[in-house]
Amino acid sequence: MRPQVHTIAFVLALSAAKTNAATNLTSLVNLFIGTASGANGGSGGNSFPGAAVPHAMVKVGIDVSTAPRQAGYIADNSSITGISLMHDEGTGGNTNGGYGIFPLFPLTNCAFASCPVGLSARQALRAAGADAARPGYFTTKFVNGIQTETTSTRRAGLIRFTYPSTASPNNHVVVDLTNDLGRSFEGGSITVLSSGRVKLSGTYLQSYGTDNYTVFGCYDFNATNLQATGTYRSVSSSSPTNITISPNVNSLSFPFTSSVNRIQAGALLSFNKSTLLARFGVSFKSTDQACTNAEEEIPNWDWDAVETASRTKWEDVLNRVSTDPSKQDANVLTLFYSSLYRASLVPANLTDENPYWTSDYPFYDALFCSWDTFRTVHPLLSITSPREWAEIVNAYVDGWRNTGEKNSLGFIPECRANTKAGYVQGGSDGMPILGDFAVKYGARAQELGVPTNDLYQALVDTAENTPPDWYRVGRQNTAWKQFGFIPTAWVDPSGSTGLATREASRAFEYALGDFAVRQAGIALKKSTSDITKYANRSMNFVNMWDPSVTSEGFSGFAQRRFINGSFAFSPPNACSPVDPVGHSCARGDDNNVGFYESSSWEMSFFAPHSMSTIIKLMGGTATFLDRVNTYFTKGYFQAGNEPSFEIPWVYHYGNRPDLSALRVRDVIYKNFNTKINGLPGNDDSGAMASLLAFHIMGLYPVAASKQLLIGSPLLSSFTINNNFFNTQTTFTVKNFDSTTLVAAPPVGSRIYVKSITINGNISPSLCWVDFDDVVGGGEIVIEVYGDATAAASAGCGSAPNALPDSLETGGFS
Repeated sequence: MRPQVHTIAFVLALSAAKTNAATNLTSLVNLFIGTASGANGGSGGNSFPGAAVPHAMVKVGIDVSTAPRQAGYIADNSSITGISLMHDEGTGGNTNGGYGIFPLFPLTNCAFASCPVGLSARQALRAAGADAARPGYFTTKFVNGIQTETTSTRRAGLIRFTYPSTASPNNHVVVDLTNDLGRSFEGGSITVLSSGRVKLSGTYLQSYGTDNYTVFGCYDFNATNLQATGTYRSVSSSSPTNITISPNVNSLSFPFTSSVNRIQAGALLSFNKSTLLARFGVSFKSTDQACTNAEEEIPNWDWDAVETASRTKWEDVLNRVSTDPSKQDANVLTLFYSSLYRASLVPANLTDENPYWTSDYPFYDALFCSWDTFRTVHPLLSITSPREWAEIVNAYVDGWRNTGEKNSLGFIPECRANTKAGYVQGGSDGMPILGDFAVKYGARAQELGVPTNDLYQALVDTAENTPPDWYRVGRQNTAWKQFGFIPTAWVDPSGSTGLATREASRAFEYALGDFAVRQAGIALKKSTSDITKYANRSMNFVNMWDPSVTSEGFSGFAQRRFINGSFAFSPPNACSPVDPVGHSCARGDDNNVGFYESSSWEMSFFAPHSMSTIIKLMGGTATFLDRVNTYFTKGYFQAGNEPSFEIPWVYHYGNRPDLSALRVRDVIYKNFNTKINGLPGNDDSGAMASLLAFHIMGLYPVAASKQLLIGSPLLSSFTINNNFFNTQTTFTVKNFDSTTLVAAPPVGSRIYVKSITINGNISPSLCWVDFDDVVGGGEIVIEVYGDATAAASAGCGSAPNALPDSLETGGFS
């Protein structure tokens, strides 16, 4: 069959947003941003455009035949292989994708015993322009005229097939047991009851890690005229496409195997009905629980009620940062609210679905990974969604309680995927998340249900103890505590093992983790000795600094280091976009440069808790500013990768917020747009989405602190509605200039911050604001002007604390 040219039918009416003050913020969300293929150098945002509620376990949508397809979907002309029940959002990991469990597939115009039930035999093209979506709803149509629609709740959902009127009287649906996205089936079962209820269990491989997981499903169909049922299976695993359909054989079971079973198997049901509604439930505990979830969450099969409830939940999330759409730029609105949407898709709320331990605390999954999300996702939730964030923080703490060796307490989870521990990418980056919570909500944590003594002990245990395998959880603390850095080519005498690479970047991340313990210690009134110890240890990133390394005329770069103190040279441009050699900077043991998904050019800027130290190491403010400019102009910037996130803002630390304002605009308009290629890389579980949301609000969070860098927003006004403090804080940009909404604002356009007034009081700094003011209610007025010379001279202001804090110079006290 010739592929069809496939285009996206967007449900967003941008022109209307320019003139109408829409109260329906979900109408401003474009679910297809970031759905272009990542193949052949594509942007590969891996965004999920199907149906889901905020932080849902269920994310139901279509799966395509070609990889990379981390979220199942690609906005191209790939064929559909099924409509499955769970997906990852915006991740890297396995390019075939994660989850994609228990897919349905509609068939028509075939005799029951000879229907094309196999994966490759049944796949079908979408009609051109057929895909459409809005929060809580997705639809598409096959070239044969069958329409598919989906909507969902937290653990259940509805799938509707509408067959064309020209179809045969008997229409069919395949219920696939074995074909998850990763084709990783290791065992399971399927049973079709006389009522047509289908119960499934399957074991598959996680998408980011080494373990398998077991999940359960339940389907019901709203058709009394069930015509036929049966099952199908491959003749053998060695010949998986040779499939036999067995009418009236309604049960199959495959024992667990430690290797992937290539067999194809599932059920086939036939109905004399042109519209078929399937209700499903999912569980990690049992098939009975999956059925109960469906019955409890969708008792009346009411499509409109389910979709309306989903849309209402999304309206609540989006309204946590509200604005008047009629007064804003349409593209900025789309980028902003689409970002807020994606930033609340994960982590996934699996409360009451924890298959491993019994707990009174919430259970969240898809912490995928903390390395991706600690910088912007969790700080955004801290501002807009503290009640949900407190549940997520509790899940981190509960992971520490319940995943230790031999019943001892464990370590803060780093990257849980498909309910199992994944890999530690860099440091143990759940630490800044817990430190951030302690600083911002520690004083009222009891009201949010977070036990602060446990939270602090989780931080201390993760900072002090070394797990048996620090590649899966925790840190290589044996080395960190003994040497003050992570030595290259060193065997841990304790017997603890892990992936002994990324030594330089891990040291920078360990330092930030210790700063998070220090910050939590202050907020929670812990001992002075603890606070001093972790403050001192958080400065150990300087031990990775080799002042003799030069690049682009600059001296001093982060490097790996041997146990004897000598440095192991890696070219500063290695693993950068302009690396002439093509070094590996991924997780593998072939990473011999010392940095994870970053270059020394980039990672040498990473000390958000003590940027004054970085400036000093680089040779002073003037050299630092030149170096930041060179980083961008010479092509070292990687817009799609987390270590780059803060760098457009670091001019603030050099007393030049005017340069940050220009650079942030440049980064936004050169790397983000409202099309399917609108992300510069993986959305990374909302990391890219939350970064863009902060950029648009003119804010950037400083990890594990109450400071937010402040700049020039892309909205003329917006109100942050905090759902715990029940406050409304309105940001107003005085003299807002829409001509600045481009990559290179015209000379003289009003982009620079002239003054900041907080509830009538002039802020002493033009560079940062306090979290308490951001969520405290009232009004923050940012006055902007176009005098570049005056802005450069004004810097952050003349007050003693105008510059953002750095630990070395007495900040964060």
